[in-house]
Amino acid sequence: MAGRERVMRMSVEQPLWRALTGYRVLTMLYAVGLFATAHEEFTRPWVAVAYFAVLAAWTLATLPRVANAAHCTKGFLAADLTVALTGILLTPVADAHERVQSGGPTLPSIWTAGAVLAFAIKGGWRWAALASGLVAVANLIERGSPARDTVHNVILVCIASIAIGYVVEVARASERTLARALEIEAATRERERLARDIHDSVLQVLAMVQRRGAVIGGEAAELGRMAGEQEVALRTLVSGGLVPVSRVSEDAAEGALVRAVEDGPGGEEPAGGSVDLRALLAPYAGARVSLAEPGAPVPLAPAAARELAAAVGAALDNVREHAGEQARAWILVEDEPDEVIVTVRDDGPGIPEGRLAQAEGEGRLGVALSIRGRLRDLGGSAELISVPGQGTEVELKVPKDVTDARGKAERR
Repeated sequence: MAGRERVMRMSVEQPLWRALTGYRVLTMLYAVGLFATAHEEFTRPWVAVAYFAVLAAWTLATLPRVANAAHCTKGFLAADLTVALTGILLTPVADAHERVQSGGPTLPSIWTAGAVLAFAIKGGWRWAALASGLVAVANLIERGSPARDTVHNVILVCIASIAIGYVVEVARASERTLARALEIEAATRERERLARDIHDSVLQVLAMVQRRGAVIGGEAAELGRMAGEQEVALRTLVSGGLVPVSRVSEDAAEGALVRAVEDGPGGEEPAGGSVDLRALLAPYAGARVSLAEPGAPVPLAPAAARELAAAVGAALDNVREHAGEQARAWILVEDEPDEVIVTVRDDGPGIPEGRLAQAEGEGRLGVALSIRGRLRDLGGSAELISVPGQGTEVELKVPKDVTDARGKAERR
């Protein structure tokens, strides 16, 4: 069965970049508004006008730079902080000395915090501490002395930026952990699917070769022995499996990458529609297998119908293998309003108590994967009832509103 790789990118910090973009525009307008309301008090208003012209052009021209971490380079961050520091140091040149000493706002005002926050989102709390430290030095130079308002504002910007930087680092670590968990889940689901397919085909053939070879004897016995060894090795492989090493984006700020393999013919599932489950179960009917079904179609999503039919086939394989070729089996299909129920019953000797757990421990996963695993992936259930000497009954339930595990993950 062919497969394709689906890539999902997750980034909890992307909303922070969008918020920073809006913050820079709003605080630029705020700084210009502060100047417009008090421009008559400036000793050199033309210096402030020139600076605000540069600030407005810089803010609007660099909006794409703060749209995401990839475009927000170290060079841009340095230039952005330089614009903020320049505005702070130009304040005593443009504004009146009395206003500066009384705690008046700097030319960039709270726009400076946006430059510091860009450092925090891009590089974490250490970068934020560096940027806020430079802003603190510039404010002290602008005021000439550590006034109470200056110290208050500097500490506020420093604490806020470092806190945001720390939160960003925690969010990135959480993204990587979540990406790894999702990839392990996807790999486990794919491994179980492959194990089911192998059990339904290769392992069954190897087991048959082993049994027939032992009966025929001679060279066939040796071939059967080798087939038995390969069966054990293959069962061990499919019951263990390997989980691929998690792969994340080269720039961690872009978000974590999760690669999930989608199965299905040609790597794609049919888009919409349904199939009649009766048509998929009809081939199982025969001289020793009776099929009882509703008179009306039993519609199910294509993926759900195929997996349910395959689970029925696996149950019948178990009947032939453990109850013998002469055992009879009955398939009952029930179309309920919210779910489809398929019951497979046989008249074999039944399963001794504890045998299923022992089989799973030996790597024989016919019931665990070929039946229960399939139904679990569909959001359904499989219940096995067996009484020694009275046969075995397997009840398979599939909800009509759930197609498969991938569909549920996408809806979440």
